[in-house]
Amino acid sequence: MSTAVTTLAPAASLDLKADMSVASRHSLAVDDLVRGFGLWRLAWTLGWLDIRLRYRGSMLGPFWLTISTGVMVGALGVLYSTLFKMDVASYLPFLALSQVLWGFLGALVSEACTSFTEAENVIRSVRMPFFVYSVRTLIRNIIVLAHNILVILVVFAWFRAWPGWDLLLAIPGMLIWIADALALTLLLGAFCARFRDIQPIVNSVMQIMFFVTPVIWKPEQLGAAGMAKLPLNPFFDLLEIVRGPLLDTGVSGMTWLGALGYSAALCSIAWAFFVRARGRITFWI
Repeated sequence: MSTAVTTLAPAASLDLKADMSVASRHSLAVDDLVRGFGLWRLAWTLGWLDIRLRYRGSMLGPFWLTISTGVMVGALGVLYSTLFKMDVASYLPFLALSQVLWGFLGALVSEACTSFTEAENVIRSVRMPFFVYSVRTLIRNIIVLAHNILVILVVFAWFRAWPGWDLLLAIPGMLIWIADALALTLLLGAFCARFRDIQPIVNSVMQIMFFVTPVIWKPEQLGAAGMAKLPLNPFFDLLEIVRGPLLDTGVSGMTWLGALGYSAALCSIAWAFFVRARGRITFWI
């Protein structure tokens, strides 16, 4: 009997230590998020500094990107409205909104891969929560999005396509985007710090998703059977919960369920990976 007790004691001790290790990792990850939120002013300053440095010496700064986006929307609007035989007045507002929103999503996914590696010098020299760099990446892209909204306003004003009060329904969608963006930066930032060849793969996938997601073409062009399958595309669901209210086209319940489901899965995976990888990121970069 005593032999059995002494045999089980080390195993129980090891299990307890393992449980404490998992609990401590979760505790440290939670502390990282809390302290990172507390440093949001620093993250804002860093994000704004990134924009200033990126367009240093430029007279128009980020508005060069706004101009290029406007020119591309105008050119594609005329071209594809002719090819698709659609009314420009209905197609161009759709294209302008879709292109600007997709540009935000695409840039965010791409920059999420480098959210930690681009801050290598800071991470190695200053001890700060890793979540600060995630917020920094998000803020930097929100600033660019704010500049590009001018394209949407000009197109909507030209065609008098202003949304109604349904535009308020886009606010929950934007909140989901923010949560997904922070989760994505933690996931891809840590994963790409470990495996540097992941970023080109991510960029290639985003190029493919651009063409299979209704950005330059409308969902109704697929017909009823094709539209029924669109909620299987996570980028369509996430794009539509913001675009639909702004275009007064509404958002189906299936699309909302898809967006919430994909977002919950993303946040869960990102958290599980960040909890395990947090203590190793400094060594990976």
